[in-house]
Amino acid sequence: VQLQASGGGLVQAGGSLRLSCAASGSISSITVMGWYRQAPGKQRELVAGIIDSGTTKYADSVKGRFTISRDNAKNTVYLQMDSLKPEDTAVYYCAATIRSRGVIRTTRDYWGQGTQVTVSS
Repeated sequence: VQLQASGGGLVQAGGSLRLSCAASGSISSITVMGWYRQAPGKQRELVAGIIDSGTTKYADSVKGRFTISRDNAKNTVYLQMDSLKPEDTAVYYCAATIRSRGVIRTTRDYWGQGTQVTVSS
C-alpha cells in the first residue's frame, strides 16, 4: 500500500491550490484520511481529516478556508485550499488508516511523501 500526493506549488496570498492523494495497493478499506503539514522549525500538525462516513475535522487555523473531501471509489482524498496565507506555507502530508486485503489483514497508518506548498505575500 502506498499514498501518492500531488498538487503543491507556489501561489500568491489569497490564491487557491488543490491537493490530491491517492492510495493504491492491496486495500480492503480506508477509515480515516487526512492532511498534515509541517512548517520549518515547527511540529507536524493536523490540517484536516475525514472519516469514511464523511464526517470532517479541521484545524482552527484553516476553518472556512480549506475543504477536505474524499472519493471512496478512487481511494483518494482532496484538500481544496482557498484564501491562502503566507502562514500556510509548509510541506503537506497525506495520511490514511488502511485495512489491507489478504489472508492476514492488518490495519495501520500510511503516509504520503509530502508536497510543498509555498504562499508568497
